[in-house]
Amino acid sequence: MGEFRLPSLGADLKNGKLVEWLVEPGDYVSPGDSVAVVETDMTTLDVETQQEGQVTELLVDIGATVPVGTPMVRILGTEEETVQPDAASVPQSEAQDRVSSLRRAVGSLMSRSKKSIPHYYLSTTLDLRAALEWMQLVNKQRPVASRLVPSALLLKATALAAREVPEVNGFFTDGIFRPSSSVHLGVAVALRHGGLVAPAIHNADTLALDVLMQKLRDLVSRARAGRLQRAEMADPTLTVMNLGDLGVETVFGVIYPPQVAMVGLGRMMEQPWAHDGLLGVRPAVAATLSADHRVSDGLRGGRFLARIDEVLQKPEEL
Repeated sequence: MGEFRLPSLGADLKNGKLVEWLVEPGDYVSPGDSVAVVETDMTTLDVETQQEGQVTELLVDIGATVPVGTPMVRILGTEEETVQPDAASVPQSEAQDRVSSLRRAVGSLMSRSKKSIPHYYLSTTLDLRAALEWMQLVNKQRPVASRLVPSALLLKATALAAREVPEVNGFFTDGIFRPSSSVHLGVAVALRHGGLVAPAIHNADTLALDVLMQKLRDLVSRARAGRLQRAEMADPTLTVMNLGDLGVETVFGVIYPPQVAMVGLGRMMEQPWAHDGLLGVRPAVAATLSADHRVSDGLRGGRFLARIDEVLQKPEEL
């Protein structure tokens, strides 16, 4: 007989509050099945088992707050759909207490980040002429619901650049940098009641643009409904904060430890531009890199930003 223990919840979170069981004694579970809903200071997560067998006993009471590693379920070693409550029904006072906890958790994490990580910052301007012209041609052949948006192109270009410059993609733990072979792109999402979370789009560098867009929409929807998967919060290898929709021109972010970099994207603007003695106007976005000087330097960071721009000049290859 095995035990399912509360797994790592990401972002240095040490405890979780059991909100809901998604299984009961007698249920059969397989690896990847969600077994419980756990609330943290950052968000609410579905936690999954990696074991297979029959649930024999639930070991934690609903409402209890327990540390990571606590035994939750005994499993003796038929997928069932579970009905998930609508986060919109959460009372306003409770939502505000979520928000307060989130801000405290983020504040503590960012304070530690600034104290322990020697940040350096770089900024560049991404030329979007080729990308937007290509996107407009592609969208003419598509129904409105499936048309591409600029943010999808920017995310894919960032993921591809991160694959080529591994010093911005991975984790710094126990004094050692461990680059990631996969690009799990954390995307900052503004929550309805305030605050931000940054769950991951897994393997973003390998996804077709349409698939990436679908996953982005799904991620935003579930983040705002408070129903993220644990892995989506636990393993982003690089985070992107896009505040262009809010009118922000330039974003200088703070790295989420144990990650080693953050990319900031501002709003798309028409920018005067001189080329071969001629003055014109081009659509552009300010992109910034906040990076860990223990792992990379201005040379590698500059190469990463330059590679994003280079990739966007061949949008048909995204």
